[in-house]
Amino acid sequence: MSEKTPLLHYRLSEASCSEEPAGVLPVPPSRDRGQSAAGPRRGPASTSQPKKLNTFFGVVVPTLLSMFSVVVFLRIGFMVGQCGLYQAIAMYVVAYFIISMTVLSVCAISTNGALDAGGAYYMISRALGPEFGGSIGLMFFLGNVCASALFVLGLVEAIESTFDGTLPISPHQVLPSGYWWSLLYGTAVALLCLLVCLVGANIYASATFVIFLVVILSLGTVFVSFFSVRPHNVTLPGSAFLPGNTSSPMARFTGFKLDTLLGNLGDGYGVDYTTGRMMNFATVFAVVFNGCTGIMTGSNISGDLKNPSYSIPRGTITAVIFTFIIYNLLMVMAACTCDRVLLQRDYNYLSEINVWHPFVTVGVYCSTLSAAMSSLIGASRILYALAKDHLFGRVLSPAKRTSCGGNPWVAVLLSWFLVQLVLFAGKVNTIAGISTIFFLLVYAAVDLACLALEWASAPNFRPTFRYFTWHTCLLGIMGCAIMMFLINAIYASASIAFMLLLLLLIHYLSPTSSWGYISQALIFHQVRKYLLMLDVRKDHVKFWRPQVLLMVSNPRTAVGLISFINDIKKSGLYVLGHVQLGELNTLPSDPLQSQYDSWLSLVDHLNIKAFVNLTLATSVRHGVQHLLFISGLGGMRPNTLVLGFYDNNPPEDKLLGLVLSSSGPRDPEDQQQQKPFHFPSLRGDAATGKSMDPQEYVAVIADAIKMLKNVALARYFHDFQRTRALSPAEKGAGVYVDVWPVNLLRPDSSSYVDTCSLFLLQLACILNMVRAWRRARLRLFLCVEEGRSLRGTKEKLGQLLKELRIKATVYTVPWDSQEEPEVEEEEEEYVNSFPSNGARLSDDYLLAVNRLILDQPCLSPAVRFLYLPRPPADTRRYTTYLRQLDLLTLNLGPTLLIHGVTPVLTTDL
Repeated sequence: MSEKTPLLHYRLSEASCSEEPAGVLPVPPSRDRGQSAAGPRRGPASTSQPKKLNTFFGVVVPTLLSMFSVVVFLRIGFMVGQCGLYQAIAMYVVAYFIISMTVLSVCAISTNGALDAGGAYYMISRALGPEFGGSIGLMFFLGNVCASALFVLGLVEAIESTFDGTLPISPHQVLPSGYWWSLLYGTAVALLCLLVCLVGANIYASATFVIFLVVILSLGTVFVSFFSVRPHNVTLPGSAFLPGNTSSPMARFTGFKLDTLLGNLGDGYGVDYTTGRMMNFATVFAVVFNGCTGIMTGSNISGDLKNPSYSIPRGTITAVIFTFIIYNLLMVMAACTCDRVLLQRDYNYLSEINVWHPFVTVGVYCSTLSAAMSSLIGASRILYALAKDHLFGRVLSPAKRTSCGGNPWVAVLLSWFLVQLVLFAGKVNTIAGISTIFFLLVYAAVDLACLALEWASAPNFRPTFRYFTWHTCLLGIMGCAIMMFLINAIYASASIAFMLLLLLLIHYLSPTSSWGYISQALIFHQVRKYLLMLDVRKDHVKFWRPQVLLMVSNPRTAVGLISFINDIKKSGLYVLGHVQLGELNTLPSDPLQSQYDSWLSLVDHLNIKAFVNLTLATSVRHGVQHLLFISGLGGMRPNTLVLGFYDNNPPEDKLLGLVLSSSGPRDPEDQQQQKPFHFPSLRGDAATGKSMDPQEYVAVIADAIKMLKNVALARYFHDFQRTRALSPAEKGAGVYVDVWPVNLLRPDSSSYVDTCSLFLLQLACILNMVRAWRRARLRLFLCVEEGRSLRGTKEKLGQLLKELRIKATVYTVPWDSQEEPEVEEEEEEYVNSFPSNGARLSDDYLLAVNRLILDQPCLSPAVRFLYLPRPPADTRRYTTYLRQLDLLTLNLGPTLLIHGVTPVLTTDL
């Protein structure tokens, strides 16, 4: 594979000083608040600036130096001396197994597309979303800060062991020692790292290459010294004399001897002479793992690489294999040539046994200095990426500032400041545990990101690096989690709790991103599987729930109805449907595509749980048929159609008032420029400009019933507000929901136990189960003809309600003989053919029934549920049918006329 830059891997750089460095991927327009979550909009002046670093200089060299760092020269003997050769090798096998699983995940993600600045943060955030990405990114930033301080203190420790005069015979007693002196030396080293990092990535790469040559030369002399230096005694440093220690100040370099090897095979945990703490497996492993945490160094500066997708996998794997070999060779040679006292009480023993002492000293200085710089520059790049993505708002805003060359100098300064604070810890082994926990958490997150991408089975996840499976990702996660708690359970728990806190903070405070969310892919994968398992043949009435298709002509007039139906759906399917008139073959493009964003924004703004389904049709009737046929999937399909009532009430724009009240006062010019929803304006006249006539409206109802869909007609919801409806005007008055489970157009033939009546009871009960409606009291009005026993009918209905577990108060309403329906003689044939709904009722009768409803106690209940008769079979009577419904519901307030065709209630367990 060549190192050519991928076709899609374009970069932009500012022609002058800006708030963003050169080398940032352009971001497509997002749906969020006028600006991409990936950063502010760029100015028009931008020129192409190629990146400089290749695989060797950008990945292999920094990763090798970070993984060697302080461990290879100052802690190899410590590990063998404390835990023995067997356990030391086992520790490295475990550590490298964990990081190898993570390396495989890093290689897979980095070869799946263009990789921008931020390294592991960029991978995690673009795979798992901003919440995980931001929280883990901040943890990774803190881990790099701690690592940089760790390496600075390692360099100070090496300097002090050479120049502070603790050796009784040291000829270089030129530096004073002590805690504050060590802090001063560390500050000076950190300032040196700061100066290099402020210059930029190019000078850093040049400096690391020179350092790399020096370190390799030093390592070469170490291996030669094991064979060429003769056995001799080594004077231990003065700090190795622990309280109560009466042993000789000398230790022995024996050369290759079997007795020495046998003495170093088993463990011999003792007190760390630099901290005075008793060592164990976990504390030693924390130090060991710090020699492995450099695997992300190349990824951290991914924004400065020529081709990150090519360089990161090859460079990282090369560095991991090379360091594993070197570490194990050094441990075996140290165990064969140095006695345990020397390994435990002189961390700088390699210098004492070297053919020329300064070689190791220079190697220690160079490797730790390079590791400190790489961690500092990596931390600054992560901080810059976090600031650029606006995940923490204005808190990190200054970190976006860059120099003319694109170096995020403010992020470098902030990272250096935190490193300086960590230096107060004072000892390498004190910081090692904290740093290791942070890195293990980040590695687990990288494995989780790769695992999620693999499990989501997204077609666009096709990395060119294929030597991984979900098993390797899972093993990496488990290994990291186990080692975190083995090292320090308190630190591990605290770091996870901190990460979860950050996750929640970002989730609620950060703007919506356009990166793509792995959660959506995983949800799709699982939903598809469960939809296939949702067998409609296994439906049972016990588990019925409303699945509603609400037809909305213009959302500006339907805000109250949309919110009310959201209450009545009872965790069922809720679809907002809309029909736009037109023919696709006469249009240049689909006009619905540009409207989806506004509808989805409406759903978010009203805080409802609904889907949106739009269709294009030549008539509203055909459009509703389309939506009833195609809405939903498998066992999740609408079973109830809700329509607004067909009347001549003047339309009112309730959406504009809702937006203004929620956003506060604005400048009138801003209101014109920032229209939150792009819905058509309201028609000027209530009687004209409608998209269908009364005949077609009733035909839509008839069509839905033929398709075995329940139908509900909603009237007077144009001004409905839940808070106002549930707050009675009179203090102490109750809130009621009235149910009339009888056919008021034909009371003599109606029954309160038919399918339609029971459907009314079920919907009213569902509404009463919603938290906001729980205090509302259900009232059932039972119409009883004159001469019947009112008490017996009431008791019978009460017993039914008790069996159905519906808490409601039953009221019996006697019918006056003057309110019998009047049938015109010329319509008698229709009555005989359709006795349940074909009667031509007089207006006086309908108005009398309307007054009967209005005259009941509590004149204005929150909502009324009425029985909706079937439309007449003769289409010529559709207009008459609609007029009857209009007179029946005149001035009743929010009312639902409901016709149910689905059995929804049962008394069975």
